[in-house]
Order: sequence, then C-alpha cells, then structure tokens
Amino acid sequence: MVWLVLAAFAATGASIAVPLVVQRVVDGPIAHRDPSGLLWLGGLAAVFGLIEAVLIFVRRWTQAAAALGMEATIRNDIYAHLQRLEIGFHDQWQSGQLLSRVTADLSVIRRFLSFGLVFLIVNTATYITVVALLIHLQWPLGLLVAASAIPLFILSRRFSRAYIAASRRMQDELGDVATLVEESAQGLRTIKAFGRRPFMADRFGREARQLHDTAIGKGRLLALSSARFDLVPNLTLAVVLVVGAATVATDGMTLGELVAFVSLQLMLIWPIESLGWIIANAQEAMTAADRIHEVLDTPPSIVDRPGAVTVAESRGHVRFEGVTFTYPGTATPVLRRIDLDVRPGETLAIVGATGCGKTSLVSLMPRLYDVTGGRITLDGRDIRDIQLDSLRRLVGMAFEDPTLFSMSVRENLTLGRRETTDDEIHEALRVAQAEFVYDLPWGLDTRIGEQGLSLSGGQRQRLALARAVIGRPRVLVLDDPLSALDVHTEALVEEALARVLHGTTALLVVHRPSTVALADRVALLADGAIAAVGTHSELLDTVPAYRAALSAEAPGPDVERSGAFSLDGFDDVVSR
Repeated sequence: MVWLVLAAFAATGASIAVPLVVQRVVDGPIAHRDPSGLLWLGGLAAVFGLIEAVLIFVRRWTQAAAALGMEATIRNDIYAHLQRLEIGFHDQWQSGQLLSRVTADLSVIRRFLSFGLVFLIVNTATYITVVALLIHLQWPLGLLVAASAIPLFILSRRFSRAYIAASRRMQDELGDVATLVEESAQGLRTIKAFGRRPFMADRFGREARQLHDTAIGKGRLLALSSARFDLVPNLTLAVVLVVGAATVATDGMTLGELVAFVSLQLMLIWPIESLGWIIANAQEAMTAADRIHEVLDTPPSIVDRPGAVTVAESRGHVRFEGVTFTYPGTATPVLRRIDLDVRPGETLAIVGATGCGKTSLVSLMPRLYDVTGGRITLDGRDIRDIQLDSLRRLVGMAFEDPTLFSMSVRENLTLGRRETTDDEIHEALRVAQAEFVYDLPWGLDTRIGEQGLSLSGGQRQRLALARAVIGRPRVLVLDDPLSALDVHTEALVEEALARVLHGTTALLVVHRPSTVALADRVALLADGAIAAVGTHSELLDTVPAYRAALSAEAPGPDVERSGAFSLDGFDDVVSR
C-alpha cells in the first residue's frame, strides 16, 4: 500500500508538471518564435507523460496484489472466527447474512482499499498542491478556486448522511436475499413436493423488489450528488476564464500563466467529480466493515480455560455432576440437576419423550454447548479444563440429522485427518453397513454433492455413523443415528456396533426399543431431569413412564395401575 501511494503521488507530480512546462512553452518559444526551445520543452513534456504512464502501471499492478491479498486475509480471519464461535451463535444468525459478509461486504472493502482509499489520499493531495500553485500563479483567482471547497464540503456532508443509511439498508437486504436463495436451494425437494414454487417465487420477488428499490434510491442519491459536485468546478472554471481573459488583456498576467492556470484547474475537475463516488465507496466500505465487525467482535464463549491441558489417552469415565443447561437468550432451563455416572467401557442409553432434552444433554459432552451449572468430568477432570481440540479427538459424535459436505466420500469420512488409514476407513464402513460406497462410480473418491442429497437418508446416516466411529474414539456419542434405517439394516448395524462399543464408553440417544439392547444401562429423561436409571429390565418392570416412552404412548391411568407393556416382537429384539 505504501509503494502504490508513493507511485500515485509521483504520477500525480508528473502530471502537474506538464501544465508548468506548457506555461514555459507559451511564454517562451511560442512568444519568441524559438523552434529549438519548443522541441526541447515539448520533449520534456513527453518525458513527464511517459513517467506518469509507467507509474500508473506500477500503481495498478501493486494495487491489485495489495487489495486482493488483504481481502483474502480478512476472509480467512472471518472463516476461522466463525469456526471458533459456538453453536448458539449460528443458531441465531441467518446463514445468508454470514455469507453476504464473507463475500459481498469484503468485495466492497476491497474496492475501497484498492481504488477509493488511494484516490481519496491522492486526490486530496492533488487538490491542495494545485490550489497552492494556483494561488502562487495568480492569488485572487487562486483564492476563488480555494473558496469553491466550501460548497463542496457542505454537499459532501449532506450526501454522506443520506448515503450511509441507504448503504446499510441495501447490504442487510442483500443478506436477506442470499438467505432466501440458500433456503430455497436446500429445500427444493420440499418446495416441489408441496407445489409451493409460485409462493416461494412471489416471496423472493418481494424481497428482490425491495432490494431493487433500495438500489435505485442509492443510485439517485449518487446521481444527484455527482451532478452537484460537477456543477461547482465548472462554474468556477467559467468565472476563471472570464476574469483571467480580462486580466491578460490588462497585462495583469501572461497568456502562458493563464494557460497554465486553466490547465491546472482542469486537473481539479476529476478529483472533485470523483468526490461523490469516493464518498459513496467509503460509506459502503464503512457499513461493510461495521457488518463484518459484528461477527469478528463477537467473542467465542466456548474456549479453553487458562491452563487447559492436552489429553492424549483416556479411560472414558464420564460423570455429569449437578448439570444444568439453559439455551442462550432463554430463561427456562432445558436440563436441571443432571447426575449420571458412566463407567469406562459402559454404554448408557438415554430415553425420553420428544423435547425432553436428550440431544441437549449429549451435545454438552463435546462442548457444542457449555453447561450453565454443575460440571461434566472425563476421568475426574472437568472437560472445560481439557483443550477443545484434544477433547474432540477423544469424543466421537453422530447426529440424527447427518451433515455431509460437497467432497468425496473419503474426505467426508476423514474430515482432514490425514493419518486415517484405508483399513480404518474400511472397518468404519463395515460397522456402519455403508459398503455401498464401493459401488459408487469412483468408490471412495466419488463426490457426493452438497449435503449428500444424491444419497438416501439412510445412506447419509450410515456415512455419518462411520465418520463417528472411525479411529475408535474413547467416548462415543450417538444421537439416534439409526432413525433412517430399515429394520434389516438397523439389525446389521446394531450387531456391528455391539462389537465396536465393547470397551468404548458410549452415550446413546434412543427412540427405538431395539437400540436399547446395545446399552448396559438406561437413563430415563423427563422434563429435563433424570427420572430413573437402571437396566432395561429393571425399568421395564418398575417404571411405567419408561414403558410408555418406548411404546410411544403417554402413561395413562391403566398403564400406571396394571404395569402392562406390549410391543410386538420386542422380546425377540431384546434376546437378539
């Protein structure tokens, strides 16, 4: 940036020198009819022009590298910061708003850094230098030109106030439109299945029209200001030509001085005319910077505590001690006084009605959220005292709603873990019954498309399960990862999982009775609290609410009195 500003100053200096050479030409060789002097001064003007051209090339070359480099650096910083921010932040922000900040807003800042900022510095320096030269050449006319800055200052202030509000409104609306496009692309199957294309098109049309109207308003503001900024220097030039001609006629200045004066003043027209564009560009960049800082200034709430340690090995002893959890921005706790002790190598199933807090509970283990009360320990150490990267290497997780990326199958399974071997990948695929990937056109190297929509729900879920068990994490958290599987595939996966879970501490969120067979013990979660803990048989015999949860029935009076429980085929599943 320093080099390009210096090059710009030097180029401007060369261009300013040309009118002064012209003055010498008019008052010297032309007035005295000296051809040799004319050639010499003409050659000097050509040299200044060549220098200016070379310096402009240097400035543009340097400018592109500097601006694009800064844009790339800031974009990397924003992306890294978004990765550090907790899940609660992303729950509250529209993805389209984040996308527009990383793309459109950064482009606005780059344009200002590469053009607007340079022109602002150079044009300001040019204006001051030229006005000083004009005062030196003819001080009354020079002061007149200097006084024209007063209406320009008033116009620029009024324009800035109106334009910055319009810029912020337009950039926010761009984020809203980006959100609509993303949601429509991700939900295209649903839109088509329900025949809601006209509704969504109308909704998008309204948002796009609002963005169009805001952009038109911005354009009108810029057009009006540009016309006013253009009017001031041209009126000043007209006055200078009339007064200057009269002054030359009375021998108050030479013709060469008038030519140089007018030539120098003409150099001010572009800086003044560009003032509206520079102000507009600066206001847009300032608004974009504010929007980016809204993200960058948000501190991550889930971070390593001072003195957090790296843990390479773990026995897998997990304890929940008086754990309470409330989602950010809400007042009602989702979990209340949770006490659980999961011994090393034990599999604990978590059962409960929909909305009771099962997913919230297991999401605390890898610190996707942090407890708001109590603590969770791993081998007696608070997990907040373990470095996040270390903790998440020890804890593997698979979600009910699997997330796959627009990458190859191999890349989705390893997610950048280069140390993963083909044998480990094959074993994980076998456990998850996901060997279907070998039948894809390019096997493990097949790109599966955004969100894995080219695969069925069950296939996506099996790949997510394979990703969780790959590398054999010490603690495995499975949030109902078999919900999209058919009964036959589920049985095969459970059989393979039973071998994997041997010696691995596991927390399973369970909705199907068959999955309970994988667990050593079961915890019944009701209204955010642990209602009962025991083996499946114990709870089945003594806790009506547990029987109701597994049979998808509310515990009515008859169930309470009789303790009856019937589920076709359940005994066969448990025995298997």
